[in-house]
Amino acid sequence: MDSGAIRRRLGAGLAVLTASVLLAVAAPGSAQAAPSSCTGRQVRMLPFSTGSVFVYKNGGRVCAVTIQKHPGTKRVVSVGVQARGHVAVRKSRKHTRSSPPVEVYVGHRCVRVSGSVGSGRYTSGWILC
Repeated sequence: MDSGAIRRRLGAGLAVLTASVLLAVAAPGSAQAAPSSCTGRQVRMLPFSTGSVFVYKNGGRVCAVTIQKHPGTKRVVSVGVQARGHVAVRKSRKHTRSSPPVEVYVGHRCVRVSGSVGSGRYTSGWILC
């Protein structure tokens, strides 16, 4: 083999290695942070002791879902969304991973989000104002 062929092979190997490292680093966070039940762009991730509440916005609608920190054990998982001046919408279920999604039309109002997994709870202040 000549030196040009060796350099090309090393360059191709380095490119494959770099791409695989980037995919390995990006995939775990995106897999956990992207519940397929909510549409729109993620605007907040609100962590607490036993899980996280993920908040998505799509136009004038806000969707939220709670994900367990350590999935696998069935626990009561809940989420709630309240637009300022309106009644909160809450959903919960006993599940191994996540709460059912809550989607609410909020327009340009501030939003309060809550979530719980087992005994751990989180309630935000007014956000997305």
